[in-house]
Amino acid sequence: MKASIGPLPMYYETYGSGRPLLLLHGAGSTVQTTFGAILPALAEHHRVIAPEQQAHGHTPAIDRPLTFEQEADDTAALLERLGVDNVDVIGFSNGGIVAMQLAMRHPRLVHKLVVCSSYYGHAGMPPQFWEGMGHATLANMPPTLMRAFEAAQPDPAMRQRMFEQQVALMQHFTDIPDASLRAITAPALVLVGDHDVMSVEHATSLAHLLRAQLIVFPGAGHGTYLGSLDAGGGDPTAARLAIETFLDQ
Repeated sequence: MKASIGPLPMYYETYGSGRPLLLLHGAGSTVQTTFGAILPALAEHHRVIAPEQQAHGHTPAIDRPLTFEQEADDTAALLERLGVDNVDVIGFSNGGIVAMQLAMRHPRLVHKLVVCSSYYGHAGMPPQFWEGMGHATLANMPPTLMRAFEAAQPDPAMRQRMFEQQVALMQHFTDIPDASLRAITAPALVLVGDHDVMSVEHATSLAHLLRAQLIVFPGAGHGTYLGSLDAGGGDPTAARLAIETFLDQ
């Protein structure tokens, strides 16, 4: 489905019934590549709402800068369009930043917050990650993400434009101030793998700022504990149970 959010035709998927649960995908990803492994189980007890952000998946790039703040505002507008005024939120990687921006910019909308393998400052990621943004190309995308990208957007010119907006998003990322994170009042859970892209120390600092519970998954990489295809998949059972326990508390 698509909703007109200002100038943006925003694609979203919905599943199940129950308390609303918002899923926010990772960079270069779709709903299914990030959350496909856990989505059916979550939909058994929740009304799942899963949008794809500007320049991602089925939502095109439009003539407007792509920022995390804009993504949060687009998401808030979609929730209001759907008549949802209070929602639990799970954000993975860049989606975790969107989730935190949503909690900062639209606090009344966020009931509980789950931040998975995300970051709030440049220091949380290896220096080579940021250096690589200067010469990233579509050819650098993992094959799984590329196949999903091609299926969602058959037009090569649009895919290139979308990719360029995603790279610009990262190049213009600014650290989120500690005070802004401390101001988030929603109960929070932070998940990270001990072999993740961002450091466990950074995730620990984030959990401290959010006054959040922290779970570190041993032997897990970037999203493998969610079974995310973004990272090649994995067993999501432990993470799913941890998330459901937190949301049910």
